[in-house]
Amino acid sequence: MRVIIFCDMEGISCIETWEQVNAGSAFYEECRKLYTDEMNAAVRGARAAGAHEVIVVDCHGAGGAYSFKSFLPSHLESGAEYVFGYPWARYIDAFEKGCDAILFVGAHAMAGTPNGVLCHTVSTEEWHNAWINDTLVGESGILAAIAGSWNVPAIFASGDEATCQEVKALLGEEIVTAQVKQGLGRYSAKNLAPQDACSLIEMEVAQALSLKANWPKPYKPTGPVTFRVELATPEHANSFIGREGVKIENPRMVSATGNTFWEAWDHFWYRH
Repeated sequence: MRVIIFCDMEGISCIETWEQVNAGSAFYEECRKLYTDEMNAAVRGARAAGAHEVIVVDCHGAGGAYSFKSFLPSHLESGAEYVFGYPWARYIDAFEKGCDAILFVGAHAMAGTPNGVLCHTVSTEEWHNAWINDTLVGESGILAAIAGSWNVPAIFASGDEATCQEVKALLGEEIVTAQVKQGLGRYSAKNLAPQDACSLIEMEVAQALSLKANWPKPYKPTGPVTFRVELATPEHANSFIGREGVKIENPRMVSATGNTFWEAWDHFWYRH
C-alpha cells in the first residue's frame, strides 16, 4: 500500500498565530517541532496499518528559504520519504505511479470560516474565495480534487474542529478525522496537549488505513471542471494576464476549465 501525506502547519495543535508559522520568528522555530511531531505520528500510523511506502509532502509556505521546508530534518520518522521545496499542490508523481490514499495532517479551514484557526484559502493576501464548479472549497478540497483526478481517495484529515467539519461536508462522513484543537476565533483555540494530539493522529491514521471498505470515494467533480477564484483586489489579476487556459472573468474573478480538475489546476497554478 502506497500512501501520500500532505502536511500543513496552521492545523497543528497549539498553533494559533501567524508568527508561529512564518519563517524568521522564534515562535516559528519552536513550532517546527510541533509540526514535525504530528507528521511523524501519521507516518507511524500508516506504517502500523501496513503501508509499505509512505511519501510525505511539506505543503507549508513559511516564506523565503523555508517555504515547503518547515520539518526538522533531524527529527524525521524513519520508514518514509520526504518531499521538500516542491511548489504547493503540484506534486503528482505518486499519483501517476499509483497511489492508494491521500491523508492530510495539519489542515486548516477555508477563508472566512467562523472559528477556523488561521483560516485562509491558498493566499492570505491575494485570494478571497475559491470554487470547484459551484462548490466553495478550501485547500483540503483542492488537494482532494487533485488526488481524485487519479482516482485516489482522501481518507484522513487532522486539524481544528472547523476543518474536520469542512472535509466531512465535502468528502463524506466516511473520512476519518482527528480534531486536535477547537477554534475560539481565528487566532485562539482550545488545544490538545501535543503528546495527546500525536497519539490521536497515530491511532486514527492506522484505523483509517486499516478499514479500506469504509474509505470515501475519490473526489471527482463532474467534468468539464471549472476552478474559479475570487481575488482580494483587482491588481492580483495581473499575474494571470496572458496565461494559457485562464480566463479573467471580471477585475476580481479568474477561472480555468479542464476535463478533470487537474487539467484546470495545471493551467491555473504555478505555471510560468
